[in-house]
Amino acid sequence: MKRKLSFLLVLVMAVASLAGCSGGASTDEASGDSAVAMYEGTPLAEKGDIKIAVIRNLGADEHTAQFLAGAVEEGKSLGFGVDTFTTDGNNAKFEDIFNQVLLGDYDGIVVSHGQDNAQALIEQATEKGIPVVAFDTNAEVEGITTTAQDDFSLAKLSLDALIAANPGKTPKIIKMWVAGFPPMERREQIYQEYLKEGKIEEVAVVGEVGDFTNVAGLNANAIGSLLTRFPKGEVDAIWASWDAFATGAFTALNENNRTEIKIFGIDVSNADLQMMQAENSPWVLTAAADAKLVGTLNVRLLAKKIAGEETPATYEIPATTIAQEDLMKAGGQVTVETLADVYDTWGKSETFNEDWMKQIKGSN
Repeated sequence: MKRKLSFLLVLVMAVASLAGCSGGASTDEASGDSAVAMYEGTPLAEKGDIKIAVIRNLGADEHTAQFLAGAVEEGKSLGFGVDTFTTDGNNAKFEDIFNQVLLGDYDGIVVSHGQDNAQALIEQATEKGIPVVAFDTNAEVEGITTTAQDDFSLAKLSLDALIAANPGKTPKIIKMWVAGFPPMERREQIYQEYLKEGKIEEVAVVGEVGDFTNVAGLNANAIGSLLTRFPKGEVDAIWASWDAFATGAFTALNENNRTEIKIFGIDVSNADLQMMQAENSPWVLTAAADAKLVGTLNVRLLAKKIAGEETPATYEIPATTIAQEDLMKAGGQVTVETLADVYDTWGKSETFNEDWMKQIKGSN
């Protein structure tokens, strides 16, 4: 039997079971044709195997690998075929891949970090009846779900920790940030609030992106050059709005013997955690959401759309504060995979994990 038909059968059985237990209808009334009718006309009942595409317009870094791993694992657990594509922040490449996907008989698409040309491409997908979930993407298209890390909380958590680490004064900071990306723009809103309220003092701004293949290297050079302008005592901290920026800052501070300047970042990877746990590391805190869980939740939302269920127009993935002090107390060998042993808010969520999904996972 085709996977899609199996998906539909388990879905129908789950709906029948749940409805029969609700008290609003008998088991007979909630089963059979009436349950099938609830999902009549969905792609599940019309084609063969379910196949989804995950298109990420960023480079193949560790954060991307985690995101894709979560998406692939969740998709396969539901019996889906999952194809993944990375387009390195290259909008022309992104458009080419997206157009190939539109011709590829996919039943759903997850888009990650789509930029200005994503809107028109997603509109084409929805016009073809292909459900779309878009993560950190510039798009406002009726019927899709847009998801994001809780960027406001990420910015607040990291900035609050920076301020708390500098009691009795307004900390002087170098901001690492770049415009043009939805998560950066959201984080910047909070930063500007803190700046206007006098909670922080900005002494310099830097943020190099290039072609996404050497962001850390570019920013290590940028910070290294910048440090010559500021003798010791004139900068308290670096606020890095992206971990690729923070890794560059880490290298520059160590190479220039300026580890008295502390790094407060956003996002996390295993490489980041190793840096935070290194001896005399200046990287003392990062705020992050689990990239693997982000991939998982985006696929769950897409599965709900394919099944014909209602989904929210927007959803934000909660943030966790990861402190160097906590990592060292845990033994100094913490990885992304073991962060859940340190923080109970990390990597676990039953959100959108519907009962019918659990039944499908149990049958595969």
